[in-house]
Amino acid sequence: MSSAEVHSKNLILRGGRVLDPANAVDGVMDLLVLNGRIAAVGNANENLSFPPATKVINAEGLLVTPGLVDIHAHLFATGGNPESWAGEYSVYPDNFSFRSGVTTLVDAGSAGWRNFDFFRTTVIDRAKTRVFSMVNIAGYGMIGDAAEQYVPDMIPAEAAAAAKKHGDIAVAVKTAHYTGSDWTAVERTLEAGGLAGLPIMVDFGRFAEERPWWRLVTEKLRPGDIATHCFRGTVPVADEGGLVYPYLRKARERGVLFDLGHGGGSFLFRNAAPAIRQGFYPDSISTDLHVLSMNGAMMDMATTISKCVALGMPLYDAIARSTHRPASMIGHPELGTLSVGSDADISVWKLREGSFGFKDTAGGRVGGSERLECEMTIRGGEVVWDLNARDATDYRELPGDAGVRPGEFISIPISIPPR
Repeated sequence: MSSAEVHSKNLILRGGRVLDPANAVDGVMDLLVLNGRIAAVGNANENLSFPPATKVINAEGLLVTPGLVDIHAHLFATGGNPESWAGEYSVYPDNFSFRSGVTTLVDAGSAGWRNFDFFRTTVIDRAKTRVFSMVNIAGYGMIGDAAEQYVPDMIPAEAAAAAKKHGDIAVAVKTAHYTGSDWTAVERTLEAGGLAGLPIMVDFGRFAEERPWWRLVTEKLRPGDIATHCFRGTVPVADEGGLVYPYLRKARERGVLFDLGHGGGSFLFRNAAPAIRQGFYPDSISTDLHVLSMNGAMMDMATTISKCVALGMPLYDAIARSTHRPASMIGHPELGTLSVGSDADISVWKLREGSFGFKDTAGGRVGGSERLECEMTIRGGEVVWDLNARDATDYRELPGDAGVRPGEFISIPISIPPR
């Protein structure tokens, strides 16, 4: 690595409100990054020592958090598979991550054990965003409804083998959209998770009377397993009086985890509002990012967090459930934190104040007085999103050859062209 590359990853964010729930930090501080890692966090009135080449970025009046960790997205973007999450419904990670303050994405089982190698080669290994993935119990994952219903291809040993082969990025086993009235998909996913030593995530997709959701979370799932779309319209969250059903708290006491998973049709205020009002927060705030959700009510991670805040969740708790908490759920507690020595994955925000409106997936509306807007995203010490050019220099102060690549010929006219 050249000295220029090292210097490019040395910077100090000065005077921002640092909010790092993993370390119980919330205050105006300076944040020093050296060689792509967090080097120091100190009070803004303390002069942190840093090398001369370190770039100083003014963060006064802004919120500085760990880079967001979105554990429910669909990233197996590949042409030729229309109307498929293992295809044209997915989005490429870098196209949508950094502009939303997200530095880590988890694909929620778009690929299965048969096509996971291809997914990794064509998408995961090419992304600048940190990408993890769940392995779908269905052999071809979410390539189409028929594949997700084909029980003979739900082979626990094969799914576990794929997860072990890709142990550096595989974080869970997933089942989704199963329409049968039995528990086969869930039970085989649980078996695969046990063989791989990983949690599972369950997306019921279509509910069946014979396998109610309450039984899933109170009887089937193990501690550390994840039930996604927890505020979906078909999930029984609150009774007619608006009280959260006791079974949800019992499931949480068992260690079952609840993921928001907004998506294009899985987040209703009528479920989220009473739950958040009564302190039943999701363990992880996530987008269920895909082509059908990104331009709809969901929009992005910042909007999804802002909705939770509008419903009464304190910002501190919302950031915790978008950073260190989901990182721990997928077995990577080293992420979603600004701890000294950790990778410098950082999001910088303007917490806008005013009158804002937020929509759910049924067309419901909630008003709010705050909205997060991503000003800057830093991945491994490198500025990868910069809304208002805070990392830039006035062009009039740049040297005359700025922007010219090494070895590129510079044309110098011998005379002034005629007017």
